[in-house]
Amino acid sequence: MTSQDRPIKICLASSVGGHLHEMLQLKPVYEGHQHFYVLNDRISLPEALQGKTYFIRHSERDLLFFSNIWEAIRIFRRERPTHLISTGAGLAVPLGLVARAFGVKVMYIETFGAIRRPTLTGRLLYWIADRFVYQWPYLSEYYPTAQYAGTIFDFRVGR
Repeated sequence: MTSQDRPIKICLASSVGGHLHEMLQLKPVYEGHQHFYVLNDRISLPEALQGKTYFIRHSERDLLFFSNIWEAIRIFRRERPTHLISTGAGLAVPLGLVARAFGVKVMYIETFGAIRRPTLTGRLLYWIADRFVYQWPYLSEYYPTAQYAGTIFDFRVGR
């Protein structure tokens, strides 16, 4: 059975806080598929994430990056995802590299907070991701082959 024949299983990777909030906005995209989360810090988990979340060390452009690579390898060997979706931040790079090595499709969504300038994570993942999406039209000059998709937040009042 090739990876093309396997059912879709999605690794959802993000930093905690705003990046995780963005990921949870995407729930309609991934809820119909097997999925699990990888977060960079221990937090009190909402019920929807309990029992399907891995925690890796929090790395900020330091030597823990290499620890994150090893942690990602262990998680990917165990879970065997077919896709990685990340909203950033720092853990996206080591997981993206491991995903590529494992033949996993990588989708990166540049954070909502990057309005006029790209993030460092975005600039790196632009070259790693199979699909790259940004949320603000001002970023088109930085990501010429990526897809502008508008914001992932629903701003309707009374929702």
